[in-house]
Amino acid sequence: MANTKNTRDSQNSPNEPEEREPAEEREPAQERKTAQSRLRPMEVLRNARAQLAELTGMNPESVSSFEQTEDGWALEVEVLELARVPDTMSLMASYEVELDPEGQLTGYRKVRRYERGRSDARGR
Repeated sequence: MANTKNTRDSQNSPNEPEEREPAEEREPAQERKTAQSRLRPMEVLRNARAQLAELTGMNPESVSSFEQTEDGWALEVEVLELARVPDTMSLMASYEVELDPEGQLTGYRKVRRYERGRSDARGR
Protein backbone atom coordinates (compact mmCIF):
# COMPACT_ATOMS: atom_id res chain seq x y z
CA MET A 1 0.00 0.00 0.00
CA ALA A 2 1.43 3.37 -1.02
CA ASN A 3 1.61 6.33 1.33
CA THR A 4 -1.08 8.71 0.09
CA LYS A 5 -0.70 11.34 2.82
CA ASN A 6 -0.27 14.78 1.26
CA THR A 7 2.59 16.83 2.61
CA ARG A 8 3.82 20.28 1.83
CA ASP A 9 7.05 18.84 0.41
CA SER A 10 5.28 16.41 -1.92
CA GLN A 11 2.89 19.10 -3.18
CA ASN A 12 5.60 21.57 -4.21
CA SER A 13 7.75 20.77 -7.17
CA PRO A 14 11.48 21.36 -6.81
CA ASN A 15 11.30 24.38 -9.12
CA GLU A 16 8.53 26.20 -7.27
CA PRO A 17 9.57 28.69 -4.55
CA GLU A 18 8.36 27.95 -1.04
CA GLU A 19 5.69 30.17 0.44
CA ARG A 20 7.16 32.88 2.66
CA GLU A 21 5.87 35.44 5.10
CA PRO A 22 5.14 38.88 3.66
CA ALA A 23 8.17 41.17 3.89
CA GLU A 24 6.50 43.49 6.41
CA GLU A 25 5.93 40.55 8.80
CA ARG A 26 9.54 39.38 8.68
CA GLU A 27 12.13 40.88 11.00
CA PRO A 28 15.66 41.01 9.55
CA ALA A 29 18.06 38.70 11.35
CA GLN A 30 20.42 41.56 12.24
CA GLU A 31 17.63 43.60 13.87
CA ARG A 32 16.47 40.53 15.80
CA LYS A 33 20.01 39.88 17.00
CA THR A 34 20.49 43.52 18.03
CA ALA A 35 17.18 43.61 19.91
CA GLN A 36 18.00 40.38 21.73
CA SER A 37 21.54 41.44 22.67
CA ARG A 38 20.64 44.99 23.75
CA LEU A 39 21.56 45.38 27.40
CA ARG A 40 19.34 47.07 29.91
CA PRO A 41 20.87 49.98 31.83
CA MET A 42 20.95 48.08 35.14
CA GLU A 43 22.79 45.18 33.47
CA VAL A 44 25.37 47.63 32.15
CA LEU A 45 25.81 49.18 35.62
CA ARG A 46 26.22 45.79 37.30
CA ASN A 47 28.69 44.61 34.64
CA ALA A 48 30.75 47.79 34.92
CA ARG A 49 30.96 47.64 38.72
CA ALA A 50 31.86 43.94 38.75
CA GLN A 51 34.53 44.28 36.07
CA LEU A 52 36.08 47.38 37.66
CA ALA A 53 36.19 45.64 41.06
CA GLU A 54 37.89 42.61 39.52
CA LEU A 55 40.50 44.73 37.74
CA THR A 56 41.30 47.17 40.56
CA GLY A 57 40.60 45.03 43.63
CA MET A 58 38.63 47.97 45.09
CA ASN A 59 34.99 48.23 46.08
CA PRO A 60 32.81 50.35 43.75
CA GLU A 61 30.26 52.15 45.92
CA SER A 62 28.14 54.08 43.45
CA VAL A 63 27.77 55.24 39.88
CA SER A 64 27.70 59.02 39.67
CA SER A 65 27.18 59.35 35.91
CA PHE A 66 25.99 57.05 33.19
CA GLU A 67 25.33 57.51 29.47
CA GLN A 68 25.09 55.55 26.25
CA THR A 69 27.56 56.67 23.59
CA GLU A 70 28.13 55.84 19.92
CA ASP A 71 30.84 53.37 21.00
CA GLY A 72 28.97 51.76 23.91
CA TRP A 73 28.63 53.17 27.41
CA ALA A 74 30.44 55.73 29.58
CA LEU A 75 30.20 55.78 33.37
CA GLU A 76 31.81 57.49 36.32
CA VAL A 77 32.14 55.13 39.27
CA GLU A 78 32.94 56.11 42.86
CA VAL A 79 35.34 53.65 44.50
CA LEU A 80 36.49 53.20 48.10
CA GLU A 81 40.29 53.32 47.87
CA LEU A 82 41.24 53.39 51.55
CA ALA A 83 38.91 52.84 54.50
CA ARG A 84 39.64 55.02 57.53
CA VAL A 85 38.08 55.69 60.91
CA PRO A 86 35.99 57.75 61.06
CA ASP A 87 34.39 56.80 57.75
CA THR A 88 34.22 60.44 56.66
CA MET A 89 38.03 60.38 56.37
CA SER A 90 38.08 57.39 53.99
CA LEU A 91 39.75 58.00 50.64
CA MET A 92 37.49 57.76 47.60
CA ALA A 93 38.24 57.94 43.88
CA SER A 94 36.21 58.59 40.76
CA TYR A 95 36.93 56.40 37.76
CA GLU A 96 35.79 57.01 34.20
CA VAL A 97 34.78 53.63 32.81
CA GLU A 98 34.12 52.80 29.15
CA LEU A 99 32.24 49.74 27.96
CA ASP A 100 31.50 48.40 24.49
CA PRO A 101 27.88 47.92 23.32
CA GLU A 102 27.88 44.37 24.78
CA GLY A 103 28.81 45.70 28.23
CA GLN A 104 32.44 44.58 28.27
CA LEU A 105 34.89 46.99 29.89
CA THR A 106 37.23 48.51 27.31
CA GLY A 107 39.01 51.04 29.50
CA TYR A 108 39.06 52.95 32.77
CA ARG A 109 41.04 55.74 34.40
CA LYS A 110 41.09 57.51 37.73
CA VAL A 111 39.96 61.12 37.33
CA ARG A 112 40.10 62.33 40.94
CA ARG A 113 40.76 61.30 44.52
CA TYR A 114 39.08 62.81 47.58
CA GLU A 115 38.14 62.29 51.22
CA ARG A 116 34.59 60.98 51.63
CA GLY A 117 33.60 63.79 54.03
CA ARG A 118 34.82 66.68 51.86
CA SER A 119 32.62 68.63 49.48
CA ASP A 120 33.82 68.98 45.92
CA ALA A 121 35.35 72.42 45.30
CA ARG A 122 35.04 71.94 41.52
CA GLY A 123 31.23 72.08 41.66
CA ARG A 124 30.67 68.56 40.39
